[in-house]
Amino acid sequence: MFNTLEMRIIDLLTEDARIPPEKIAVMADVTEEEARAAIAHLEKERILVKYAAVINWDRTDRELVQAVIEVRVQPQRDRGFDAIAARIYQFEEVTSLYLMSGAYDLLAMAEAPTLKQLAGFVSSKLSTLEGVTGTATHFMLKTYKCGGVFFSGEQGDRRLAVSP
Repeated sequence: MFNTLEMRIIDLLTEDARIPPEKIAVMADVTEEEARAAIAHLEKERILVKYAAVINWDRTDRELVQAVIEVRVQPQRDRGFDAIAARIYQFEEVTSLYLMSGAYDLLAMAEAPTLKQLAGFVSSKLSTLEGVTGTATHFMLKTYKCGGVFFSGEQGDRRLAVSP
């Protein structure tokens, strides 16, 4: 499915999506053409889907309310959870949606400019969908770490001290 070069490129781009192909080539010890071809293949196969920035919204002027929503659903015959999931992920408020094991079926990450708008989405759009049997909404109050990046606190040397 993947080759070693493609896995190396995935690892590099996960750390920093801005690394140009010429630098990837050096870091992966391949030619620039090989690096570009591998990236193109990953994009074509939709393995590499999007290049994204991690934003600390608390340090901007943009108002944004984010929530984690547990969704319990009744799966449809012959379609399982996929049909209801497809309806849910079409909503613009939903930024991510996952099938889960445990006490609930789907985990939705959602956002809106205001608490009122996000609450309205849950109460009038999400919870009223046919097949949705219950929701539990958890509003995010503060982000400490996202995408492997620390958002607050001292970021100094995090290595364990080794003593002789």
